[in-house]
Amino acid sequence: MNKLWIIISIVLIIIAGLVVVFIVLGRSQIIDGDGMERKFTYTQIPQSQAKEMMDNDESVIVVDVRREDEYKAGHIEGAILIPNESIDTTPPAELPDMDQKILIYCRSGRRSKEAAQKLADMGYSQVYEFGGIIDWGYGTVRDE
Repeated sequence: MNKLWIIISIVLIIIAGLVVVFIVLGRSQIIDGDGMERKFTYTQIPQSQAKEMMDNDESVIVVDVRREDEYKAGHIEGAILIPNESIDTTPPAELPDMDQKILIYCRSGRRSKEAAQKLADMGYSQVYEFGGIIDWGYGTVRDE
C-alpha cells in the first residue's frame, strides 16, 4: 500500500512540474538569468531630449507610426515608417534588435504611445516615446 502512495505521489509531482513548465513557456514575458520575469515599459521623453539623442547617438532608430500618406506629407529626417496598425504581437522586421534604442512619434502622441507599449510588451528594452510631429520644432522632410 505504501508503494502505491509513493508512486501516486511521484506521478502527481511530475504532472504538477509539467503544468508549471507549460504555464511558464506559454507566457509572453521574458525570463532572465535568475528566473525572474522582466517586463519592459517605454519611457516618455520631451522632444528636446529626443532631438539630442538623434544628434548624438548614431545607433538610435527613429520610428514614425503614422499612416504612409501622413509620412509622405512630412516626417523627421531619417525616420522609418512602421504604421501603428501594422504593429501586432510579432516584432517588426525593421527592428530586429530588441535592445536597440527606439524613438517613436506620430501626429499627436496617441498612436506613438500605443505603439511604444506594444513594442515594450514584445520585449523591446529601450523604447522612447516623444509625442507628435505637430509639436516638433526641428524641421521635417517630404518624400517626393
